[in-house]
Amino acid sequence: MPDRQHPARPRAELSATVLGAPDPRALAAFYSALLSWPIAYDDPEWAMVKPADGGWRGLSFQLEADHVPPAWPADPGEQQMQAHLDIAVDDLEAGVAHAVGLGAVVADHQPQDDVRVLVDPAGHPFCLFASPDLADPRP
Repeated sequence: MPDRQHPARPRAELSATVLGAPDPRALAAFYSALLSWPIAYDDPEWAMVKPADGGWRGLSFQLEADHVPPAWPADPGEQQMQAHLDIAVDDLEAGVAHAVGLGAVVADHQPQDDVRVLVDPAGHPFCLFASPDLADPRP
């Protein structure tokens, strides 16, 4: 039962992951094409992509004029990666080729055989991995 020391917990849900970028619109266009998610909000200082199914959660991009991309892997004193995106694909090779065609770069350091680390156009590392759950269900 709520009291003054322990008030009722408000409802809370994660609505978006936000990445800083020198060009939010360009990064939104990259992730829109990579994920096949439409751009839901497009402004020079803030952009957002959301799933086409109408879900309200998404991936947002905010203007950071002095953006410093993280190093992967970081050496002492370099900008550390504080978060990254894990993106499931139905075919790892095709997913990597698609991302590279959109402007991503395959990172030199690849710590796992079944995951590919790439860097988006603003310098954020992200991972692609094959997921059997995404396999084509057609016979």
